[in-house]
Amino acid sequence: QVQLVESGGGLVQPGGSLRLSCAASGLTLDYYTIGWFRQAPGKEREGVSCVSVKASNTYYADSGKGRFTISRDNTKNTVYLQMNSLKPEDTAVYYCAAVNLWGQSRCRPDLIYDHWGQGTQVTVSS
Repeated sequence: QVQLVESGGGLVQPGGSLRLSCAASGLTLDYYTIGWFRQAPGKEREGVSCVSVKASNTYYADSGKGRFTISRDNTKNTVYLQMNSLKPEDTAVYYCAAVNLWGQSRCRPDLIYDHWGQGTQVTVSS
C-alpha cells in the first residue's frame, strides 16, 4: 500500500523556520516527481514547490522563492521542504504528492499527482 506521510509542521513565529518531511512507503521515491502543496482555509490549493527525479528540475511558486528549498534524499525515501523567513500568510495545511513520469525530468505543480499525503498543519503566528 502506497503511503506518503508528512511531518514537521507546527506553530512558529513570523521569521522562523520549519522543515517539512514527506516520507514514502510502498513506493520508491527515486522514480517520482514530488510536489508540495498547501491549502489555507477558504482558499484554493496552491502548488508550493516540486522536484523532479534526480532533482534535475525544481519549481517554486513566487510566494516561496528565496525562502523555500525543496530537496530529496532517496536513500531515506524522503523529500523535504525547508521553509525560512516564514510569514503569517504561509499558514496552511501542507501536503506532499507524488507522480511517476517514467523517467521524465519534469516538475510542475499542474501535473496529475497520483498519491497524496494527509497533510501537516503549519501555523505562523506571534
